[in-house]
Amino acid sequence: MTEPQSTTGTQGATREGIFAGDDPFAIARRWLAEAEASEPNDPNAMALATVDAAGLPNVRMVLLKEIEAEAFVFYTNYGSAKAQEIEASGMAGFVLHWKSLRRQIRVRGHVTREEGPQADAYYASRSLQSRLGAWASHQSQPLASRASLMADVAKLSLRHGTNPARPPFWGGYRITPVEIEFWADGAFRLHDRFRFTRADSGRNWQITRLNP
Repeated sequence: MTEPQSTTGTQGATREGIFAGDDPFAIARRWLAEAEASEPNDPNAMALATVDAAGLPNVRMVLLKEIEAEAFVFYTNYGSAKAQEIEASGMAGFVLHWKSLRRQIRVRGHVTREEGPQADAYYASRSLQSRLGAWASHQSQPLASRASLMADVAKLSLRHGTNPARPPFWGGYRITPVEIEFWADGAFRLHDRFRFTRADSGRNWQITRLNP
């Protein structure tokens, strides 16, 4: 990777090229758009980390659905293990990693629900099978068999028809970061890392270049 030469940022952080700009959400959107052209599957897949009541971490893959002006949004069942852990702590972290680009983005922040018109619109954009599946799945709970799950889907298809409303137990989460780190592979493992941090949304980001 070419060494950045610009002088934007703070604490000696010099950035240009793929790291250019002082808005980390704009950089994230740009990187995701590039990944959409090169990743073979699910360029928006992210490893979401939460902790349970005992402090034991849980990590699973989910799909990032939107990068807003100040947050990242994904959707899930509110009865799932991830949702219960988010509700208890109000916090989560995730990593987007793109092997084709040899880059990743790491985020930590506070989490709030998205269960209004935006969640309704995203739910309506899904395939009918996925919408009915959201009604049928008691996510993270024990399941007797796949046959019983498919039977529930069939029953719900008769009940809800071809335009099911969003289930009240299913919706979005919005992660508002306090830290975003951008990483790009470098020769001889001398990687480029830039960390954006701030205490509260609306404040200016502090940008620091990190050792590999």
